[in-house]
Amino acid sequence: MKPGHMDLPADCRAIGDVLARIGDKWSVLVVSRLGQGPLRFNELRRAIGGISQRMLTLTLRGLERDGLVTRTVFPTIPPRVDYALTPLGRDLLNPVSALGAWAIRNQVKIARARERFDGAHAASAAG
Repeated sequence: MKPGHMDLPADCRAIGDVLARIGDKWSVLVVSRLGQGPLRFNELRRAIGGISQRMLTLTLRGLERDGLVTRTVFPTIPPRVDYALTPLGRDLLNPVSALGAWAIRNQVKIARARERFDGAHAASAAG
């Protein structure tokens, strides 16, 4: 479909909705970690670091709702719950990995740009 023929408001909302889910830092980290294989909740929490139990629960629930993650409960005592990527979630690994690699490659450049920007704006505000 050519750009001029798209229904932009509906397309923007749809794209924005998807990007809101997969673009937040916790979703990206969860998808990345689960890309290495299924994990239990606490294994995932330790692998990510810095995420609260509540935020991990909300993130996993949202990813499951969107069809990116499966939750499998095993009838053991205590119950065992594994989280894994669905085929759709695995399909997301390439763009997420590329974005992560880009961020790592460019973090120094971005930090320098921020310093220049902040310095220029601080100077213009002072004078």
